[in-house]
Amino acid sequence: MILPIVAYGDPVLKKKAKDISKDFPKLDELLSNMFETMYNAYGVGLAAPQIGLPIRLFIVDTAPFADDEMTEEEQMELKSFKQVFINAKIIQEEGKEWSFNEGCLSIPDVREDVYRQPKITVEYYDEHFEKHTKVFDGLIARVIQHEYDHIEGVLFTDKLSSLKKRLIKGKLVKISKGDISVDYRMRFPNAKNRR
Repeated sequence: MILPIVAYGDPVLKKKAKDISKDFPKLDELLSNMFETMYNAYGVGLAAPQIGLPIRLFIVDTAPFADDEMTEEEQMELKSFKQVFINAKIIQEEGKEWSFNEGCLSIPDVREDVYRQPKITVEYYDEHFEKHTKVFDGLIARVIQHEYDHIEGVLFTDKLSSLKKRLIKGKLVKISKGDISVDYRMRFPNAKNRR
């Protein structure tokens, strides 16, 4: 089932999410709905707060990032990376920060360069509640960091300079009011007629 994606301005996007246990009700159904919702919106990641649930859960599928300008090995890595992250904790970030143009399904039509470290170590549970500690780098690390921020109550726009924030403020207000056209289901916090 395709769920509405919560738009910028909803308080759930600014809350630090809570851990869940392996007996969380209908987890399989929730994960299936989240993947369907993400693919419907052409996303590469989706966090539970973006569908209104303040829990530490996000999904990633980097296949859309694979392109011809990469080596075959990089393409294969991105095409095959699909992962569920439950109760994730980034335990280390390493390397020189690099810039990449990021967007967010909760903040449509806003894209800005964000600086992040290229290598991370993450402790998390998968969909079978098996615990992992893994190192990720490059674009995969970036997508994980972006989704991880969501479960910490942080949006990519929070990482921008005060000047950039001022420049996009009008767009953000319009998004929160639902004064925007998107081709996927959204829930707007300040819209007169919620969609």
